[in-house]
Amino acid sequence: MSATAAGSWLSPTAEPNTPVDRSGRRDTPQKWGNPFTYFVALLFIGVCVAPVLYIVVGGFRTNSQITTNPAALPHPWVAGNYAAVLRSTTFWGEFANSVIVALASTAGIVVLGLMVSFVIARYDFRLKGAMYSLFAAGLMFPMVIAITPLYIVIKDLGLIDNLLGVIVPQIAFGLPMTVIILVPFLRAIPNEIEEATAIDGASRLGFFFRMVIPLSLPGVVTVGILAFVGSWNNYVLPLYVLNAQANFTLPLGVQAFSSQYSTDTAKVLAFTSLAMLPALVVFSVFEKRIVGGLTGAVKG
Repeated sequence: MSATAAGSWLSPTAEPNTPVDRSGRRDTPQKWGNPFTYFVALLFIGVCVAPVLYIVVGGFRTNSQITTNPAALPHPWVAGNYAAVLRSTTFWGEFANSVIVALASTAGIVVLGLMVSFVIARYDFRLKGAMYSLFAAGLMFPMVIAITPLYIVIKDLGLIDNLLGVIVPQIAFGLPMTVIILVPFLRAIPNEIEEATAIDGASRLGFFFRMVIPLSLPGVVTVGILAFVGSWNNYVLPLYVLNAQANFTLPLGVQAFSSQYSTDTAKVLAFTSLAMLPALVVFSVFEKRIVGGLTGAVKG
């Protein structure tokens, strides 16, 4: 084959040494972004991760090590602080209370939020826009602002020092974000699917259970994870509602433990790291689902 014939197989602008993949496309060198952007991103990551690492690693140190050199690594590593916390019945009692509150709040937020979002997204009625706007406005009123009137309502209902006094308000304040995320998911379901389901003889509830829930599962997982993490880390509402230590959740338990063992900094760090571990694990494991669910809500 002549050089002219061989050259005809190459693109006029292609370089002979450029690697070609199996599909026939030439690989282009990867372009890196601005180094300053990476520096800022790493700086923010360090600011977020450093306190968590300090708490976790600090639980493996002794009080003398923390006093002598607060920023050093444990030498030697001591597991006694974590073992002492894990042997404590108080910790496991507060852990059980947090699990009950978090799971009940998450279930209520997901179930009620999905039902409300289905009505707003798939039904046409006169006050549809006003109802959606009402839930959207709920995002502007965090629980901290309404804590005083909320406490009065909980007291009138007789739910002071009761886990229901924490669960019910958390469900109410978790619904706005849930509705805002789920409505685009349910609205994006094609009407043809609903019509085909109706032809098969399914009712509205049948369409809801057979099609809506499976198709909106990414959004449901997202709001469920956000509800669980928010409930697990909630401190203000349990502080106002719960009085007996037997009903404390872990955020209140951390505060009580740090007051009781104020001189034992290493054990306080161990208790704190164990208290925040479940929320960190859940958020880390389902991080991609959270991002995917929020992305789907924006697209919808």
